[in-house]
Amino acid sequence: VQLQASGGGLVQAGGSLRLSCAASGRTLSSYVMGWFRQVPGKEREFVAAITRHGGSTYYVDFVKGRFTISRDNAKNTVYLQMNSLKPEDTAVYYCAADAGVRLLQQTGSDYWGQGTQVTVSS
Repeated sequence: VQLQASGGGLVQAGGSLRLSCAASGRTLSSYVMGWFRQVPGKEREFVAAITRHGGSTYYVDFVKGRFTISRDNAKNTVYLQMNSLKPEDTAVYYCAADAGVRLLQQTGSDYWGQGTQVTVSS
């Protein structure tokens, strides 16, 4: 599966962005989908995941209540709505597709998109 992330940009603290990840090559419902983020000098870290048909979602503690992951399998797209953004949310955000359990275990994924930069100014 190929993943194309978009929607990043520059926003002021307290603002919102919605990231999108369009998948091609295979049916999206075959995969658990998620988002990771990475800042220079640090490891990529888990942000959110959603099960194949959207029945369950998972978030890292520091985004709970602010970020919402969703998916539209008919459109082969997964979203990350980010509200109340903080400067510490600044990172490159990567969408991920996983056919196994690593994404639900928050440890990795089979496939990655190219990343989209999110910058939050104070």
